[in-house]
Amino acid sequence: MSDVQSVDPQLLQAAQAAFKQAYAPYSKFRVGAALRTPDGQVFFGANVENASYGLARCAEQSAVQTLASNGGRTFSDVVVYSEASPPASPCGACRQILFEFAPDANVACVNHLGEVVRGQVKDFLPHGFRLEHDDA
Repeated sequence: MSDVQSVDPQLLQAAQAAFKQAYAPYSKFRVGAALRTPDGQVFFGANVENASYGLARCAEQSAVQTLASNGGRTFSDVVVYSEASPPASPCGACRQILFEFAPDANVACVNHLGEVVRGQVKDFLPHGFRLEHDDA
């Protein structure tokens, strides 16, 4: 684990703000995520649960959906914030969604204790599935 001081403060703050907005009445497990695009834009999202559990969305998915909905097609960094120890890492589905947009992006999973787990998206999902395509 690395030091929280090494985490980009703007992204950490955005992920923490998203965490506070999470809708998690069933699991009580809140997560916030923030992405930075290569041109410096920041997009964030929180997990949003649903009584029909399969319809729930993770924070990372929410952040990527916001990125794509605003015309973004890649990101360089992502911070995932939770109160889990060790810090929660993206689930399998989120790893694949992140991989679709930015396999080389830097990931920092951070918690309220200041613990940090780092890597690149491709480290969290080795051999991820990605088709070559024109940006649509």
